[in-house]
Amino acid sequence: MSAKAAFLADRGVISVAGAEAATFLQGLLTNDVLKLQPGEARFAALLSPQGKILFDFLVLRAGDAAAPQFLIDCPAALAADLAKRLTLYRLRAKIDIADRSADLGVAAYWGGDAPQGAFRDPRAEALGLRRIGPRAELAALGDDGYEAHRIGCGVPKGGVDFAYGDTFPHDANMELIHGVDFAKGCYVGQEVVSRVQHRGTARKRVTPVRFAGDAPAIGAEIFAGDVAIGAMGASANGQGLAMLRVDKAADALAGGLALTCGGVTLTPDLTEFVAAAE
Repeated sequence: MSAKAAFLADRGVISVAGAEAATFLQGLLTNDVLKLQPGEARFAALLSPQGKILFDFLVLRAGDAAAPQFLIDCPAALAADLAKRLTLYRLRAKIDIADRSADLGVAAYWGGDAPQGAFRDPRAEALGLRRIGPRAELAALGDDGYEAHRIGCGVPKGGVDFAYGDTFPHDANMELIHGVDFAKGCYVGQEVVSRVQHRGTARKRVTPVRFAGDAPAIGAEIFAGDVAIGAMGASANGQGLAMLRVDKAADALAGGLALTCGGVTLTPDLTEFVAAAE
C-alpha cells in the first residue's frame, strides 16, 4: 500500500561530517548518537546551560565508518542559527558543519510503504518515516495532511506548541518521545534535565486536547474557571495540543471546572502525564 506523503517545506538540513563528528555531537545533545547505525535517526535537542530547548531536531547517521556524516533535520527558520551555534562549539574538532537547506529537504511518509532511503521517525511509531533528499525532488510531493497527522499523534512542534528558549525538555515531553538519554553522560544543560527527571518536578506538559467547533487560536490562553493555566498550540479536525499546567488542569477537572480557550471547551487527555509524574 502506498504511503501518504508530504514535503515538509518548513524543515531544513544541516550536515556535520568528519572523523570527530559523532563525539562532537555526543557532548552537546540530549540523546546518544554514538549508538546510531547508518540509516538510523534519533530525536534530540541542543539546550541552553539553564536546560531550556534552543533547537530540537532529528539526527540521521548518513555516513559510514570511513566517512562519518550526520544529517540534522531541523526547523528551516532556525537552520542558519543552529549551524552557527554548532560552529561556536566546534573549537578544534575535526569536523565540517554546513547548512544544506538550499539543496536538501525533508519529506514524511505514513500509513503505507515508503521509498528507499526513508528512516523511521523515532518519536512515535505512528508518525511513520522520513526521508532527506534533493529539495526540488521532494517538493513535488506536495502536502498530504502531515500537520493534522502529527497533531493526531500527539507529538509537539517547536515554535508552535512550545516556545524555543523558554521550555524545558520535560515540558515538551521529550523524555516520553525518545528525545533524552539519561544514561549517556554529560551534555549542555544535562544537570537541570536530570534533576527534573529524578525529582519528578515537571508540571507543565504539551497535552492532547479535543474540542467541538472552531479551533482556538495558537497562543490563546486556557482557563480553568478564571485562572489561566496554559496556552493553546496547533489544532486540526477537532483535536489539538496545548501547553498546560497538568496539576492545575487535573485539580480543575476533579472539581468539576471546565477548561476553556476563546470560548471553546477543551477536553484534555492527562493520562500519560499523571502516569509519568508517578
